[in-house]
Amino acid sequence: MNYYILTLSLLIGYLFGSIPFALVIGKVFYNTDIRNYGSGNLGGTNTGRVLGKKAGISVMVLDVLKVVVASAIVYMLNPHYFIFAAFASAIGHCYPIFAGFRGGKAVATLFGFLLSLAIFTHNAFAFIIPFACFIFILYLFKMVSLSSILTGVITSIYIYFTYPQALLPTILFAILIIYRHHENISRILNGTEKKIKWM
Repeated sequence: MNYYILTLSLLIGYLFGSIPFALVIGKVFYNTDIRNYGSGNLGGTNTGRVLGKKAGISVMVLDVLKVVVASAIVYMLNPHYFIFAAFASAIGHCYPIFAGFRGGKAVATLFGFLLSLAIFTHNAFAFIIPFACFIFILYLFKMVSLSSILTGVITSIYIYFTYPQALLPTILFAILIIYRHHENISRILNGTEKKIKWM
């Protein structure tokens, strides 16, 4: 293992992941610090609830793409290290240096990782199947948090059988998502978790 490339990969991933698009969009277009409203989370779901669907979707897409960009840069340096950059992006997203280490919950970055995996392994199903699971679970239970948690677990199982080289970071993604949703898990268990109304 080339520790220079590994360190550079982690740094690139973390810095790209730390770009707080929810904060940028909130302040630039809505004059709103999203951290002061709703759950205070710098993610697409909270942005959508506070600022509307257009803002929420924009944040989700940008949060996915920042992982893909970081992964692509590292892939050009060394194709074997983009997975490390993708996971570091999730850490940056959750604990962004550019936003006081108050970030999101790693869900969009998981899909950024899966999209990167699909692109660089030429296997579209690496993204399509987990995304379809997310939508299906969301349709059944109407809870973004529950869908996110279960998708993280299902993705780990799926990757185990299809691309075992990426199993460790995928498991770490699932653990991170579960940890970042610990308050949501409590609300799910006591029946007070918010449900979406548009599906």
